[in-house]
Amino acid sequence: MRDEWPRQEWTMTTTTLVSEEVREALREGRPVVALESTIIAHGLPRPRNLAVAVELEESVRSLGAVPATVAVLDGVARVGLDPAGLARIAEDPSVRKLGHRDLAPALATGASGATTVSATARLADAAGIRVFATGGLGGVHREWRETQDESADLRLLAEVGITVVCAGVKSILDVPATLQRLETLGVTVAGYGTATFPGFYLSSSGEPVDWTLRSPAEVAAVIRAREALGRPWSALVVANPVPEAEQLDPALHDRVLARGLAELREKGITGQAVTPFLLEYLTTHTDGASLEANLAAVRGNVRLAAEIAGAYAAGER
Repeated sequence: MRDEWPRQEWTMTTTTLVSEEVREALREGRPVVALESTIIAHGLPRPRNLAVAVELEESVRSLGAVPATVAVLDGVARVGLDPAGLARIAEDPSVRKLGHRDLAPALATGASGATTVSATARLADAAGIRVFATGGLGGVHREWRETQDESADLRLLAEVGITVVCAGVKSILDVPATLQRLETLGVTVAGYGTATFPGFYLSSSGEPVDWTLRSPAEVAAVIRAREALGRPWSALVVANPVPEAEQLDPALHDRVLARGLAELREKGITGQAVTPFLLEYLTTHTDGASLEANLAAVRGNVRLAAEIAGAYAAGER
């Protein structure tokens, strides 16, 4: 990783600094993988979060690609963090959680924040990055008819052309409704080596997917075919299941989630507080097993994203 930030600007609707390494790789047509920063700042305990952030970047490099961790520091959106920036995102408790709707206020007020799927996808897509790796997408929440609660990830993915490698959507959500919403929004969903949509902590949600892709080269071919079709853009979601040997025990998952949902209703927790409550409940009541399954999924997604980015870059030369 670079120790200094070059003062380079990428002109778009907001001011963004793209690291020299990422900028050169994009200019030369070499593979680049975008990484979100919310998992670093808000998804993992300290100090393990920084170790995982470094590990994920090194995993991308080991497969011949360049990592581009995305965040906002002091009102500047950054695509590619240096070691100091990565450490700050991991260690500073004042770092906010930023969705794409929060980017303009954060830039205007000089705030610092970790980017969610929606904010990372927007900034990475605008910078010209083709592939983005994350853990799981947000989606349609349970009890949607009463709450109208839906992640901003879904709408944003209908507006960017990036390929998102993920382990499906968080299993605390309404998976069938989320898949229906993605279809309505025109977001292509393909299972990687699977005919069923992954369940984040679980290898399968039981829900079918319309398309199955079986190699990084096949995914890269789909990316090129989408580009040949031209606008309007929408994302390609590559749903990569966590290996069965590393998934959360399905019976334990179902039992703990049911108890968590019951406690959620008893306490009257609603809105944005639902997801963090349930994720913390799962971590606590599975003795950390859900966190390990989450990390296994993220690691697999990052590796696959690097391989896809490599196959795409090789086809462009």
